[in-house]
Amino acid sequence: MAIDALVKPLLPLAIFRGLKPLQITEIARRAERVIYRPGDVIIEEDKTGDAAVLIVSGDAVRVSGPDYTGAPEPVREGSLVGEMAMLVETVHSSTILARGNVKALRLNRSEMLAQMTEDQSLAEHFVARITGRLQSLANDLRAIDGALAKSGTENHLH
Repeated sequence: MAIDALVKPLLPLAIFRGLKPLQITEIARRAERVIYRPGDVIIEEDKTGDAAVLIVSGDAVRVSGPDYTGAPEPVREGSLVGEMAMLVETVHSSTILARGNVKALRLNRSEMLAQMTEDQSLAEHFVARITGRLQSLANDLRAIDGALAKSGTENHLH
């Protein structure tokens, strides 16, 4: 597979937005090309991950995890699953299975860390992305906490 074909699915992903083309090309070069067969587990809930998986093509479904409704949920081509596992040790919150043949790129944490060691600006990019997400999560939690406090006060007054 030509390197351009590997780079293209990485370009629209938010976590890579703002990186230089050469950085994205190097991420693609280091990625492991994988084909999952029907029934193969792509990522598994409650298991520690060591890579993010980009679904390049094929039929994948989410079969467990937060807000799971009980029916297999399609995972779109171009989706990056287990994203944080490429950067830090993390436990997956969902299970994603291949329903048909799935072509994917595994972005292994060891390769990402090696690339970040060689390219400090790449490490800074990911730190900024993670920090932004954590700040957003903290703001959401504060809003929920405020709503709960207000609701508790209102219920207490009635």
